[in-house]
Amino acid sequence: MPREISLPEFTAAHAEGALVIDVREPFEYLTGHVPGALPVPLTELPSRFRQLPTGRPVAVICATGNRSLAAADFLTAHGVDAVSVAGGTSGWQRAGHPVVSGSAVA
Repeated sequence: MPREISLPEFTAAHAEGALVIDVREPFEYLTGHVPGALPVPLTELPSRFRQLPTGRPVAVICATGNRSLAAADFLTAHGVDAVSVAGGTSGWQRAGHPVVSGSAVA
């Protein structure tokens, strides 16, 4: 079972440069994502997870936390140290944190 981290835990990890992948659909990512989050739609995760950098934890985020739980479960089953971000991008925004729109990973 993947571990879920709270938004405050994620905020601290993000500030320290955590690897973040956003598993939402491309149109969702384009409308606003956590700065620095890499887009890896959930449907593409099985074919792309080996491209993720190894040897470091991965924070998985989606809109509210449901898809990220499934993604973190998949990654954990394949040997990746993955956690799901509770509340997702919606919670991040509600907490007043900035999002980046467009395709640029910032």
